[in-house]
Amino acid sequence: MPANSTPPATKKKGRRARFVVIVLVLALVGGVGYGAYWGVSTVRASLPQTTGTINLPGLDGQVEVKRDSYGVPQIYANTDRDLFRAQGYVQAQDRFWEMDVRRHMTSGRLSEMFGKEQVETDEFLRTLGWRQVAQEEYDDKLDDETKKNLQSYADGVNDYLKGRDGKDISVEYAALNFVNDYKPAKWTPVDSVAWLKAMAWDLRSNMQDEIDRSLLTSRMDEKQIKDLYPSYPYSRNQPIVTEGAVDPLAQEFDPKAEPGDATGDGTGTGTGTGTGTGTGTGTGIGTGTGTDPGGAVEGLESQLDALSGTLDEIPALLGPSGSGIGSNSWVISGDYTTTGKPLLANDPHLAPQLPSVWYQMGLHCRSSTKNCQYDVAGYTFAGMPGVIIGHNEDIAWGMTNLGADVTDLYLEKVSGDTYQYGNEQKKFKTRQETIKVAGGKSQTITVRSTEHGPVVSDRDGQLRTVGDKAPVTNAAPDRGDGYAVSLQWTALEPGKSMDAVFALNKAKDFPEFRKAAENFEVPSQNLIYADTKGTIGYQAPGRIPIRAEGDGSLPAPGWDPKYRWEGYIPFDELPYEENPKRGYIVTANQAVIDKDDYPYPLTEDWGYGARSQRINDLIKSKIKDGGKISTDDMRTMQTDNRSEIATLLMPYLLKIDVSDPSIREAQKLLEGWDYSQEPDSAAAAYFNAVWRNVLKLAFGNKLPKEMRVEGECLNVRPADSTGPADDLEELVRECGRRSADSAQPDGGDRWFEITRKILKDEDNEWWQAPKTRLQGPAKTRDELLLRALTDARWELTAELGKDVSTWSWGRLHQLNLENQTLGTEGPGIVKTLLNRGPWNLGGGEAAVNATGWNAAGGYEVMWVPSMRMVVNVGDWDKSRWINLTGASGHAYSPNYTDQTEKWAKGELLDWPFSSRAVEENTGDTLTLAP
Repeated sequence: MPANSTPPATKKKGRRARFVVIVLVLALVGGVGYGAYWGVSTVRASLPQTTGTINLPGLDGQVEVKRDSYGVPQIYANTDRDLFRAQGYVQAQDRFWEMDVRRHMTSGRLSEMFGKEQVETDEFLRTLGWRQVAQEEYDDKLDDETKKNLQSYADGVNDYLKGRDGKDISVEYAALNFVNDYKPAKWTPVDSVAWLKAMAWDLRSNMQDEIDRSLLTSRMDEKQIKDLYPSYPYSRNQPIVTEGAVDPLAQEFDPKAEPGDATGDGTGTGTGTGTGTGTGTGTGIGTGTGTDPGGAVEGLESQLDALSGTLDEIPALLGPSGSGIGSNSWVISGDYTTTGKPLLANDPHLAPQLPSVWYQMGLHCRSSTKNCQYDVAGYTFAGMPGVIIGHNEDIAWGMTNLGADVTDLYLEKVSGDTYQYGNEQKKFKTRQETIKVAGGKSQTITVRSTEHGPVVSDRDGQLRTVGDKAPVTNAAPDRGDGYAVSLQWTALEPGKSMDAVFALNKAKDFPEFRKAAENFEVPSQNLIYADTKGTIGYQAPGRIPIRAEGDGSLPAPGWDPKYRWEGYIPFDELPYEENPKRGYIVTANQAVIDKDDYPYPLTEDWGYGARSQRINDLIKSKIKDGGKISTDDMRTMQTDNRSEIATLLMPYLLKIDVSDPSIREAQKLLEGWDYSQEPDSAAAAYFNAVWRNVLKLAFGNKLPKEMRVEGECLNVRPADSTGPADDLEELVRECGRRSADSAQPDGGDRWFEITRKILKDEDNEWWQAPKTRLQGPAKTRDELLLRALTDARWELTAELGKDVSTWSWGRLHQLNLENQTLGTEGPGIVKTLLNRGPWNLGGGEAAVNATGWNAAGGYEVMWVPSMRMVVNVGDWDKSRWINLTGASGHAYSPNYTDQTEKWAKGELLDWPFSSRAVEENTGDTLTLAP
């Protein structure tokens, strides 16, 4: 339920900066003060025309745009060219400001819009070269039909822009023009292609884990680090694919093979560990002991910290990299549904944004011909033609992040303008990039690249000396002036993912779906499938590297060719399922397949399966004894709030003997609680506060400062020792340096698994915590749990008041929707104009209703089901959907956040698809005429 009378949750210090536009905010406030400039006419000028007729000379024929009461457009045309041209026009009507900011971000040109504050961000993005790769894709990789569709879309966007001033496009442009005299340029096809790079960046998998494992070496030994990265629990949390194996003779995945019978010889695997002193084997970087006398770990620690900080500053269009980035999807065979046809559900978990990252629409050819091939509806991105997730008249599909390890950091031995690779000194590939700055002088940078990829360490003052003391093997080259850091990433190679989008939109059956998926190279996604003939399926696509040596878990020695990528897993050998015996498929970022049943390592950094197993269990409980699942059952499952860590931890918390009446009063809230995290639940509020404090005491306070929340200072043992301190004089003062949305421990299901493994060991060293000025040391599990119960009681007293009967999870766990530019910084008046909220939410981290929060940073909602859909296959008009916000990006449109309240309640809207149903739901009709 909304809680608009409740003050917004205080922003935690260190929250990721997205776009710094203080100068624009001041201009906006100044404009408001003058009234005339920011009058009603300025606000209304940018609202789109949705009725009547608009002439677009380039059209082949008339196009109809039918919008329902939520502003969701359904487009009807006679040719593909008209269909995508109209799509570009309509999306520009609703979302061009968002589209323009995105294309400037993906091309490293934010400074052109927002000034000098964005130069460092642009430098890093230019170094990655997203726009350059997108251009290469368009020029050399994409097929002719895809290019035609992209051009038609761009033509439609430009039709809308023609003759319009900034104030006619968006109220944000009125502010921008007031300060920087900015004029939006024409849209190009490459602007659309580049968006896929931004999506891939936010879903890039384990780069942060790779950095964190290295940072941990400053305080922890190899065993302790292993404790914090436990193995995936295959026997308890079911992977996606449980049937099938790779046939080594046919060199393809056979979904009917018995796992273990035909898994090949492990081609492409390779692991190894080293030590912090450089005496180990394997990756050549290894793990430290926390006592390295040469300072090797300390040097790498400071430099990886700098890289981590740089990553934190990159605008995240999908959300902060972390355990919250994920999704749920599942599909159920018609044998187990009330409809007799498959049902398919999907809800991607991304950062909350205003407007939502998703844009709902339908694209319909009035009749199917060679020149008009599409009849599809679903969710897409503003700035991108086609539909990303949804259904056509024959099939439905959904996506979740597969999480494959597709990035590697390499230490590079540099000497002048060369770097070492094997026995050679190779010259860097270089290019010049000029960054134009609004209101300032242009700046030029040189981008260097190695055999592996761009040198990311060039973009940070601290990183220019990366590797000065990096821990490496004795066989490493003389460090000289230190090592640079380069990035190898699958998305930096041109591909054909845009081809895949259009092919998915047209696919008629499972073979065509798999053929389309073959080109969905980046980002690697779990694709689920259902069709009107009753087939359900799953495909793991993507460009996933095969490493000659090493497992990608730590930075690799770039000078050693053994650590090169040998190629990519062949598509024919990637796991898939078709009509599995169990009758359903669940993907929720868990392991794809048991690593013992598959010859290629995909990653070791999966989600740990809390959400996926809960969904599996809900399905099994519903279909046992002949039960059937309905469309509404699917919706109910999407909003399941159960806390899986509570089921594990609660029995121990309830056994703690609490003598303090105030603490006991809070503990009583947990008695009889059913683990459901409803927004009005006092027990959920207290439990989550206890869990946060357990994490802080057992793990967080022992992590290096580079992983803790910025500004939070602790008295800790020196870096050359671990465990509790008996004497407060032995402690040193250290302050955290990580943004609140990426700090650790974040409380995701990896931390569930870490805690599970030590719960029965009441004397485990992780339960030890040093004494403070107010409390004695904790030496056992129960002593630490008592401290957590106590700390949580006083934390919530400060946050929610002394009376526990007034506590509620939703008052702590609030969603605030912020405009992604002018709404993130500046005076309250601007936020009032552009932002919305708060809403008090249920759900939680790693719950099926994944309203995620970072336990290190606070309780604020940081990830959400960014949309929800339940597709009724075959009876398409009975499908249901919802978006986080609304169709419009205009702050004063009635469709700005008109879906949010229903979304917060777990409700879904009707999703019309047939021409009859669309007509019945149409409120406004706009005709685009040649």
